[in-house]
Amino acid sequence: MSKLMRAPRECGSWSWDLSEVAAPGLDSAFSTAARMTEVLVRLELLTPAKLEYRWHVLGVGTTGITSSLELTKSLGDPSLPERLLGSRPVGFPTAEIGGLHVIGAGTWLDATGQPQKEVQLINLSVSPAPVGLSAELSVHHDIWAWYDFSGRPHPEVYRYNAPRLAAALKELGSLLGMTPEPGEPTYFGAATPEGLATPDAYDDGLGPDLTGRL
Repeated sequence: MSKLMRAPRECGSWSWDLSEVAAPGLDSAFSTAARMTEVLVRLELLTPAKLEYRWHVLGVGTTGITSSLELTKSLGDPSLPERLLGSRPVGFPTAEIGGLHVIGAGTWLDATGQPQKEVQLINLSVSPAPVGLSAELSVHHDIWAWYDFSGRPHPEVYRYNAPRLAAALKELGSLLGMTPEPGEPTYFGAATPEGLATPDAYDDGLGPDLTGRL
């Protein structure tokens, strides 16, 4: 059972526009996802368990259909793109995959430094869109922030986990040859190039209480 509250929107997100450094298409998306996942596996932030992918029709839009595939092979396996295309909805014979979402568990450290497992600790997606390849990483938990969702500082949790997120962003930037672009702020947080921004404290030393929207 999860020990962490999860925000319905991201606390922070980071994207890479790879249109000028990688070819579009599903094979390239798989190659990019495999390379990025190797970094996240080594840092114990994401162990791939399955893929989720949406179907869309070029010039029309999304079909509203999402498929999933349990991973029994590595993301680098050359047979995977064809397996995914083999699950195309029969009602949409021209549908293409609009984005790959890598689903799995990661490890975070609690206030005592003990490792804990959490599904979708890190969210990774890669888009094979014909206009250009892109990738995005996002987080939905408060362990990366100075304040928890209720606004209380949790410095031990922050110091154990925030540097790991910063390390992942730095390594992924080096891998892809560009620094990530922080996404737009949401109610639950704002991204910086190194992690999550810390909002100004109130007079009582607490941060914003976000639990009303969890």
